[in-house]
Parts: sequence; structure tokens; C-alpha cells
Amino acid sequence: MAPTIGPTLGGWITDNYSWRWIFLINVPVGIVVLLLVLRLIEDPPWAKRVEGAVARIDYIGVSLLILGVGALQVMLDKGQEDDWFGSHFILTLAILAAVGLVSLVIWEWFYKSPVIDVRLFKNLNFLEANGMMFVLGLMLFSSLVMMPLFLQSLMGYTAESAGLVLSGGGLLLLFLMPVVGVLSSKVQARYLVAFGWLALSAGMYYSTRHLDLEISFRSASILRLVQVFGLGFLFVPINLSSYVGMPTEKSNSVAGLVNFMRNIGSSVGTSMVTTLIARRAQFHQAYLVANVTPGQRGIANAAAALSAHIVAAGADAHRAAKVAYALIYRTVIAQATTLAYVDTFRILGTMAAIMFVLSFALKKNEPGGSRVAIE
Repeated sequence: MAPTIGPTLGGWITDNYSWRWIFLINVPVGIVVLLLVLRLIEDPPWAKRVEGAVARIDYIGVSLLILGVGALQVMLDKGQEDDWFGSHFILTLAILAAVGLVSLVIWEWFYKSPVIDVRLFKNLNFLEANGMMFVLGLMLFSSLVMMPLFLQSLMGYTAESAGLVLSGGGLLLLFLMPVVGVLSSKVQARYLVAFGWLALSAGMYYSTRHLDLEISFRSASILRLVQVFGLGFLFVPINLSSYVGMPTEKSNSVAGLVNFMRNIGSSVGTSMVTTLIARRAQFHQAYLVANVTPGQRGIANAAAALSAHIVAAGADAHRAAKVAYALIYRTVIAQATTLAYVDTFRILGTMAAIMFVLSFALKKNEPGGSRVAIE
């Protein structure tokens, strides 16, 4: 229910209270979840066999994980704001992240009871499934960030209205997930994954053709439905593919790594699209401005017409001329930014197309049966 209710509820809270409450409302929910876990979740049989044994906590592994991931997250969050590697702060974070994560992999590879079982990546199928989950997280949050950002910054939508546009996509996913769950028991996961990536690529390409500054609420909602349709065919099948050939006692490690990769992909995707939009907007602005000069007849005529309207509204002629050119410049900025969004959707579509090709390299699974690979 969260993808359906969340955007609209979050928008309403932001408009009527404060964005901080988006985070604060997680506290009571988290408490309820903790109580439910303690009450309902039990250890699997293989874990009960070692119950009572002295736990060996991998303090070094945990420390390296915190250092590497923490530095990476801050770098991704502040990178665009601080001009990336033009900032000594961002450069320092990048070095800390690289040193922390590389050291983590080396340490965990040889440690007997690692906090992250990196040796699972020796299985190429598991490695590919995690790579796809990373890209899935990137694609999911990229489009999730882009649509409300476009609608609010360029179209004047409120947070609640933008949330309503996103809610249709959440409702579609709510319907698709159980359908795909049933299909997963009848069709090989890699074929569902391939279809999902193909649909996602088509959805991103569709966005490049229909995103503009005259888009209606209805068209924006349809655009969101097209963007998320392919995602419904990826979550469950990619998870299934990651378990192929893995022993049962590694289930927790598999689940942890898959979700970790999705979360990191989400962070990278959010940072990537904000940077792409800013840089591509500058690129398009440079080309558009070259064709918008006072000496051009079309621009001069447009400025004169705008000035006349502004003078008729009660402004003096000198101020009206300045306001007219400011309005023209604002239009150029809006058009350049829209083209940047189109470029970003095109890049996302290309990434999904590459994943479609790689989908056929996943190992076969036995639909509705065991997770052991049959090839």
C-alpha cells in the first residue's frame, strides 16, 4: 500500500505541516513493526541448531561497512550541491568510501564469520542478479524523483498534486505484484525479468516523446503508469533469480545483499538524475540562448508584444521592456530544463535496454519448484 498512499499522504503532510514529519511518522510505525517481529518471526531450523552459541561479532567488518557506506551516502547527497570533485570535502568522502568498501571486501573475504558474505559473489548468476537489483533501485528512484520535481518546479504543482500523479503508478504496482507472483510459479524468472526491462525501456522512451510544458494532469498520470509498468515484472523475478543455486542456510545473506544493492542503487539514482538534469539544462541553455537575442526579429516582436501587455496592466514602458525580456529568458530556462529531463529519460531507457539483453544470461530456475539451478 505504501507506493499508492505514500506520495499523496506525503504531499499533503508537506503542504499542510512540514517535510520533517515525513520522517517522524516512521517512529510509531517502526515501533509497531518491531513488536510484530518479536511476536511473529521465528528463526529457521538451521539457525536454531546454533542457538546459544557465543556470537562472534565482526567489529572490523561493521566498522568498515559504516565508514564506506556512510561516506558514499553523504558524497552522493552533497555531490551536486558542492560541485562534486571540485570540492575537497567531496573528494575526501570519495577516498574514504573507496578505501572503506575495498577494505571491507578484502576483510570479509577472509574472515570466518563475516557480517557480509562477499564470497557469494563468486556465483556469477548471483552477481548479475545483484547488478540488476542495483539498476532497478536506480531506475525506480530516478523516475520517482524526476516526475514530482518536474511537476513542481516547472508546472507549478503542489506537493499533494504531484503525489496524486504518482499514486496511480503505485496502484498499478499493487495490482501487478501478486499477478507477477503467480506468473513466477509458471514462467522462468529470466523471461519475466527480460519482459520487465523491455517494458521499462519502452516506458522511458515513451516519456521522451510525451514530456513537455503543456502536459495535463491526466497525461502526466498516464506517463507515470507507463514508467512503472515494467517495474512490476522485476522485483519478484530478480529476487527469485538471486536464490538460484544458493544453499538454504545462505538465504539471510542473499536477502540482505540483494536489498543492500537496491538501496545503494536508489541513492546513486537520485544523485545521478539531479546531476544530469542540472548539467544537461546548462548545455541546452547555452544553445537556446544563442538563438534568443534582441537583434532577432521574432524575439524583438515577442518582447514588444509582452511589453504592450505589461504597460496596459499599469507598468511604465522602461520597466515593461525589462520584464518582457525576463519572461522570455524564463521561458528559455524552462525549455532547456525540459530538454534535460528528456535526455535523462533517454539515458534511463538505454540502461534498461542493456539490462534486457543481459537478462538472458541469468540461469534457469524451476518455476514453482526448488531454487536449485537446472543448468
